[in-house]
Amino acid sequence: MIDYEQFIKKKNFILESSGFDINSSELNPVMFDFQKDIVRWALKKGRSAIFADCGMGKTLMQLEWAQKIYEHTGGNILILAPLSVASQTQKEGEKFGYDVTICESQSDVQEGLNITNYEKLDKFQCYEFTGVVLDESSILKSFTGKIRNQIISYFSKTPYKLACTATPAPNDFMELGNHSEFLGIMIRGEMLSMYFVHDGGQTSKWRLKRHAESIFWQWMASWSVFIDNPANLGYEVSGYDLPKLNIHQIVVDGDEPSTETLTLTQRRKARKESLELRCQKAAELVNSNDEQWIVWCDLNAESHRLWELCEDSWEIKGSDKPAYKTETMLDFSDDMIKCLVTKPSIAGFGMNWQQCHNMIFVGLSDSYEQYYQALRRCWRFGQTQEVHVYIIISSKEGCVKENIERKEQDNRKMQKEMIELTKEITKKELRQTCRLTSPYEAKVSMLLPDWEEFEYEDLRPAN
Repeated sequence: MIDYEQFIKKKNFILESSGFDINSSELNPVMFDFQKDIVRWALKKGRSAIFADCGMGKTLMQLEWAQKIYEHTGGNILILAPLSVASQTQKEGEKFGYDVTICESQSDVQEGLNITNYEKLDKFQCYEFTGVVLDESSILKSFTGKIRNQIISYFSKTPYKLACTATPAPNDFMELGNHSEFLGIMIRGEMLSMYFVHDGGQTSKWRLKRHAESIFWQWMASWSVFIDNPANLGYEVSGYDLPKLNIHQIVVDGDEPSTETLTLTQRRKARKESLELRCQKAAELVNSNDEQWIVWCDLNAESHRLWELCEDSWEIKGSDKPAYKTETMLDFSDDMIKCLVTKPSIAGFGMNWQQCHNMIFVGLSDSYEQYYQALRRCWRFGQTQEVHVYIIISSKEGCVKENIERKEQDNRKMQKEMIELTKEITKKELRQTCRLTSPYEAKVSMLLPDWEEFEYEDLRPAN
């Protein structure tokens, strides 16, 4: 048993730094000040998470973090990433001056920075790495519990850890708990019992205890940075404004979607019945101009039919070989393919496709996160044009666009509140941990007046 005072102290647990200091002048000069400060903070912490919106430079920050860990310790670093992101990261690394080795197994590992896909983790001796980076770390919750537990177990003794992903949904406490457990901060169950209460009768519905809200976000900010725009943390950086997003809903078999509430089975039936009409409408849009298009689908039959109908289209299926998936995604990145047809679950994480500003959702799952991640492949910082998103549905599917917009508004509102709750703590963390003002280095010798020049012996009292 512990007394109340000890219990409160435990609630106020703040992660102690286990890393090392570095001066901003030693970091990659291409980085913005906010990126340098975050990397310095993460290096000092040793184990931390960077929750930064799409286009904020997470790849550059994680590569610089990994490079400095390697230079400081001499130990090798492993970066885990979604399929095809490995090649993209290697390409970006070359642009910014980093040597990143793509690995299929432990035998491919070279000194320095190495990267592989999450699915290949069991081919590596994880204890041989000094540092590990989880790129697009929110993908963990899409994996089975076995894979999640494997990652946490394999790297439990790794001294340096970094998790990077877009700003998480504020009410997705399971995702925050997964990150905490991976980093070795606190296991998920302990976090839930300490800060949350479970709403009876609603599976996996957790809410913050009323008295624990400020303590919880203070704890979160001790090991993670939340940033959706540098301006929110007081940085003056241009170019971090999202372009206009235009969402268009097209109903293929009626004027307006039905307001009737449908079951999941009924919605699936409606999708199958309208499959041909929806695919034809998508093909009309793609074939109407020479611009690039991403066409997201939900069913295998949709994917195949879209590939048949859309001009200069390439299809990526779950059953395709990894090499083909990687090559096709990179070709799309280089504007060598007009139309890419695939599912959000396959290509919705990690890829940077700012060169494209047109996308179509021919089918939508019930996962808002998959929709959001797919959307942010193009609608992200660095996009220079307005983004057009077309949602093609059957009238029998209901008010899909309205439901998405409602979820998006709710998510933005909660994210804004989360940023507001953590930004002052984050500013303080960055300043205290990184010593943002560079240490004073004397460059001019001090000249003392003659009367200051006396021997220490002169100060001794007479006997």
